[in-house]
Amino acid sequence: MPAPAHRLGLGLAAIARPAYITSGRAGELGDDRDVATLRDRSRALLDAAYAAGVRYLDVARSYGRAEEFLAGWLADRPGVTGGEDPVEIGSKWGYRYVGGWRTDADTHEVKDHSLDAFTEQYALSRELLGDHLGTYHVHSATLDTGVLDDGRVHRAMAHLRDRGIRVGISTSGPAQADAVRRALDVRVDGEPLFTSFQSTWNPLEPSVGPALAEAADAGARVIVKEVFANGRLAPGGEDGTEGARAAAALAARTGVPLDRIAVAAALANPWAWRVLLGPVGTDQLASNLAGAELTLPADAAEELTALAEPAEHYWATRSARPWS
Repeated sequence: MPAPAHRLGLGLAAIARPAYITSGRAGELGDDRDVATLRDRSRALLDAAYAAGVRYLDVARSYGRAEEFLAGWLADRPGVTGGEDPVEIGSKWGYRYVGGWRTDADTHEVKDHSLDAFTEQYALSRELLGDHLGTYHVHSATLDTGVLDDGRVHRAMAHLRDRGIRVGISTSGPAQADAVRRALDVRVDGEPLFTSFQSTWNPLEPSVGPALAEAADAGARVIVKEVFANGRLAPGGEDGTEGARAAAALAARTGVPLDRIAVAAALANPWAWRVLLGPVGTDQLASNLAGAELTLPADAAEELTALAEPAEHYWATRSARPWS
């Protein structure tokens, strides 16, 4: 396995449903987004990522048909889950996909962190992924939903932990660090419950970094998501904001594509166990993968540090992004 790719993962959030909030996605996908087409595109991405050495694959109940697409790929390629170098599968519960396979749906997903939602969604994930499911996250756990204080949910997830499935949380929003630190304190039967953290970190929104370092120090796995800021830090996705313009200028000055700079910046964090990529085509994937080969010069790293936006502003901008 090529060494640089071992810290990368592939997520299917942007390819396993017809609409998402990543800018530049429409130009790559076009208008042909029926189930069969996106299934074929997902398979091509999984094949290419596996060939490159990527061994962590990320899906969720709310990512359209992501679990279904992944399960089909796994069934056709039984060798990828055995031997000395198998893939690891992570999924998430807590959102339902309700978009009806439409790009113009009024609502694409609905959040529910109740025990009933966990019970229902875990059964569906288990039905599709079976013993391949190695990590199960609460999807976008926040303090306000109560899931980080719900002892019944914790007990139910501890049953997974005790059967060898790593459980954790993904985080979103300006209070990501609070969610990470609260989850680190949760124990069931005297043992930590949440030992995997999947959080948004990128040069525009690095605020969760110190909390993720604490999680890694405590022995948890840290997975970085949205490293491209939903396209704002990728070629063709620049949205006119000051931070995105400055990042694009840095890419132009160095002659390095912006997506590769974003990947290298995330990998420079020693606490990052995996950095997720979310391309919709194999050309995008190839460029993303090349970021693992890049070492940022000190001056470029300093410029990236200066791009950070106030967390509240970053998340307000993200919330306003259209699904397309």
